[in-house]
Formats: sequence, structure tokens, C-alpha cells
Amino acid sequence: MKLYNLKIATQQVDFKQAVIEGIGQDRGLFFVKRFKPLENLDEILGMEFVERSSHIIHHLIDGELPYQQVNDMVKSAFDFDVPMHKITDNVTCLELFHGKTLAFKDFGARFMAQCVAAFNKKNNVTILTATSGDTGAAVAHAFYKIPGINVKILYPKGKISNLQEKLFCTLGENIETYAVKGDFDDCQRMVKAAFDSQEIRDKHNLTSANSINISRLLAQVCYYFEIVSKYYDDDLVVSVPSGNFGNLTAGLIAKQIGAPIKRFVAVTNANDTVPRYLIENTWSPNKTVETASNAMDVSDPSNWPRVMSLFNNDLDELTQVVSAQIKTDKQTYDAMKDLQNLDYIAEPHTAIAYAGLIDSLQEGEQGVFVSTAHPSKFIETVEEVLSVDIELPKALNEVKNKTNLSTTITNDTGKFNAYLLK
Repeated sequence: MKLYNLKIATQQVDFKQAVIEGIGQDRGLFFVKRFKPLENLDEILGMEFVERSSHIIHHLIDGELPYQQVNDMVKSAFDFDVPMHKITDNVTCLELFHGKTLAFKDFGARFMAQCVAAFNKKNNVTILTATSGDTGAAVAHAFYKIPGINVKILYPKGKISNLQEKLFCTLGENIETYAVKGDFDDCQRMVKAAFDSQEIRDKHNLTSANSINISRLLAQVCYYFEIVSKYYDDDLVVSVPSGNFGNLTAGLIAKQIGAPIKRFVAVTNANDTVPRYLIENTWSPNKTVETASNAMDVSDPSNWPRVMSLFNNDLDELTQVVSAQIKTDKQTYDAMKDLQNLDYIAEPHTAIAYAGLIDSLQEGEQGVFVSTAHPSKFIETVEEVLSVDIELPKALNEVKNKTNLSTTITNDTGKFNAYLLK
């Protein structure tokens, strides 16, 4: 598999290198010029999820690893269900929160852990990543106690839910967590600055577990084919709650290799850089604002260059496939109540995807909205908005009273880099 640095095209790596290095020179993302279409789509759609996913990933990496090795990795990573819940005759929810940390990030993080464990030829590797909530938990649990791998996770202090925080900040061992006085974009900037230092990269054998890591992205492609396997002959519209835009990127890769998805709806909260860009053709991130859907509080989404690359930087071509919507907190709460009236309990990010789908769906289309987190991960909001009591699943019940082991730091990149070099 040949991947190019989107900023410096002369830098080319294979899949293994891209996984271990995480990000390229000048903070460039590794990506493929164009993904080859699947040749045996009908056969693949008839498979069960794990077998189908193994074939898809083996295809995406262009046979760089033997199929049996990929299959073993996928079996270990995707050891949970991917159910679809019918809401109305033409609206269905794809539930991606049945993994270890109750969020869609389990797909990418667990597959990446399999990759790093297989490819790591050095004694110690450091995973450095930023999170707006769910990535941190998924990465922490995926790499917990894996020999030779240390994990450092930065997250915005006071801007993720208490239970989200407890899920990954109570592990200890090889997992270090840092509560940054700032927002997610600050955390992401600090991670990128560390990667800019060759001295830090060499000292720590640094790699990233954000959705900038290609292994995470390719793992997420697989669940879009689960949708297609159920709605193959329909005019299919998929609505994706969008923050850092890795989830949408994976869906667009799925479409490029043959998934018959008619179009996508990318739905954001008040951090609306992408919707404004699609309308105004001007990239102008504002300061990140806090919303009820805090895992999507991202104003400068790092995956957007990959989206543009899939469409050869042609905005007109992109907007034929992707539309974007912005939802306020009030609209988010209203969507949660609408779903409750349809006997479905959803947290804010899922509700945003539903609201965007309902506003976009046209007659004759079949709509699927992506649910990225279990309602209990945002229990305070869900219980207050819907006046219900949510029973905590085992994963959260076990950590709710544990001590938070995080270290609070400032958002000063220089100080953080100096700390890493000590």
C-alpha cells in the first residue's frame, strides 16, 4: 500500500510505516491518491461483519499483509456487535457503541492497537494523542498494559463529561492522562507541535492514535458496509455527527471503493467551520465554543484535507455527495425528545445526526443516522433533558468512584515539549 504525505508528496510510506509514524513531515497526513474499487462487492456484502471487514481492510491495504493475519487482527479488534435499530419505516440508527468503551472509537482504536503490536520493532513506542472525549477512552483501553507501548493522552480540562473522563483517567499503568487548561484545538495543537520536533519523535518513538492515524480510519470504513448490506437496493442517505471528520472520511472511502451510498449529511454543532466552508468556499475556523455535544467541539478538523483529497480538491464535486448542517443545543435537545417519542433514547451526538437526517431526507430515500456513543456516557444531559433515569452499564459502573489520575497542565506547547524532552 502506497501512502503519500498530503503536504509533501515526495514523502511516501507503506501501511506499516504510516501506522507507526502517525503523521508525516510538516504535519502532513498520510493518504492514498485513490482507493481501488472492490471487485466482488455482492459476495462481500453477503458475509458476516468480521469476515467482511477482514476482506475490506485487506483490500484497502492492497494486500500488504496476508489475509489470515488481517483476519486475526480484525477478530481480536471487532469483538462486539454492530446492531441497527429501526426508528421509522425509512429511518434507521446504526449503533456503534457496543464496544469496551461504549463509543464508535473502539473500532479504530482496537484495530490500531493490533497493528502497532504487530508492527512495533522497537522496545518502546509512545502513543501521543488528543481527545475531546471518546478517543481517549478507546485508545487507553485498547493499549492498556500492552508491553513496550506507553500512552499519553491530552484532553480539555472540564470540557468532557465526568464519566467520559473516569473511563480513561483511572487506569494508570502505561496510560498517562493530561487535563489541559484550554479546548480540544489547543490539545491537538500541542500534539502536532510535539510531532514537529524530531528530537521528541526520536526520544519517544512517537506515533499518534488520533483519527489522523490511517489504521483507525480504515477500520471505520467497515461499518458503512454493514449499512449497505441491509439497504443495498435503496437510495441510501447516511447522516454522520461530525467533529474531527474522521467518521465522514471513512464513509467517503467506503463509497469510493463501491458502497452504494447516494449521499452523506455531515452535521456539526456550533463549531461550524465545514458547513460555512461548503457555503462560502472560505476556510475560517472560529474559536472553539462549548456545546452539549462536546466530543464534536472542534473548530479546525484535522481530517478535512483527506476529504478534499478524495474529491481532488474540487468543492463542486464534493458538494454533490456531501451536504452539511449546523445544529444548536436547543435543536439537539429537541431531537433527543423527538427520538424519545419514538421510543429511542439517544445522547446529544446521536441526536444531532438524527436531526440532520430528518431535515435532509427526501421522498423515496432510506436514511441511516450514525449513533456514536451510548446514552450513559452523557448521563447528566440525557437524564435532565428527557426526565429519565439511565442505568449505568458495567463499564461505567466500575469506574464511577475511582480516583482520577490526571495531571493538569497549561496549553503552552513550549512547556509541554520541554517536559517530553526531560
